[in-house]
Amino acid sequence: MKNIAIIIPSRLEAKRLPNKPLAEINNTPMIIHVLNRAKESAVGDVIVATPDEKIFQVVKKNGGNAVLTKSNHLSGSDRIYEAYTKLLKKNIDLIINLQGDMPNIKPESISKLVRLMEKNNCDMGTLASNIKEEDIDDKNVVKVQLNKELSDEKFLDAVDFFRIKKNYNIKTIYHHIGCYVFTKDALTRYVDLPRSKLEIERNLEQMRAMENNMTIKVAFSDSMPLSVDTENDLKKVKKEMGFA
Repeated sequence: MKNIAIIIPSRLEAKRLPNKPLAEINNTPMIIHVLNRAKESAVGDVIVATPDEKIFQVVKKNGGNAVLTKSNHLSGSDRIYEAYTKLLKKNIDLIINLQGDMPNIKPESISKLVRLMEKNNCDMGTLASNIKEEDIDDKNVVKVQLNKELSDEKFLDAVDFFRIKKNYNIKTIYHHIGCYVFTKDALTRYVDLPRSKLEIERNLEQMRAMENNMTIKVAFSDSMPLSVDTENDLKKVKKEMGFA
């Protein structure tokens, strides 16, 4: 059994929805919903990595573990690496980067990803679900392309990640879910790499790994947790969680 930690990067300075980690859903800040889903997965320690004192204090007040990080990180994975080196470096094998804006992610999706990652040899693992037709051309929905169709217990290599793309096979395109598992060696290698061309162009940090020949495998999630990027997204996720 590997030693595992979930690190949730979270900051207040989101461009489209400022202060979104503290946006309340049923009188509870969104970051606490994510923290609780991570704890419910029961795969290991859970830590929020943030440059913001407000988030740090909210997490502590709600019984969570948090660490203050530098404010100038260019990606969430760079931020979780700082938390990893400060708190966990000696005794952790797998590090999960769980995005702090998915309050309705299923804990069992996280634990499934970990189980498949433990059984396979790859640098990183992530999640994807079936994509809705109306989301195919939505640039706010990140897609992952595979060579084969994804099913429940498969763990397949990612071919590409994108927002908008022409001429692709819709049968092997899925809705990407912002949850990554790194081996400790892969995370160390990742943060030592410069930001890549497609990472910057697409605003997708996973492209840094793809462009440097790191292997990312994809597991299927039977649910589609909503990423909250706008006020409208927040309304949608409240409704889905039964708090509209």
